[in-house]
Amino acid sequence: MNKADIIEKVHGVLGGTKADAERATETFVTSVVDALRAGDEVSIAGLGIFSTKMRPARTGRNPRTGESIQIQAMRVPKFRAAKGLKDAVK
Repeated sequence: MNKADIIEKVHGVLGGTKADAERATETFVTSVVDALRAGDEVSIAGLGIFSTKMRPARTGRNPRTGESIQIQAMRVPKFRAAKGLKDAVK
């Protein structure tokens, strides 16, 4: 399933125009991204928790040349599935 499929499902449930469904879906995605960018958590009951975590700096290897390179510390997105989602997937 991709973003276009989600827009179709939202359009099927809400009715209205497809553009309205696309705006609703885009607003949701943008809201989650903006919250994570600000360092906040996004908790959706029954789905899970979107958050960020710091990944420490580390030494990696260039696969082409084999030379060691330093990879900077960075903040990465993280998702923890809710119990309801885990049970539904079983």
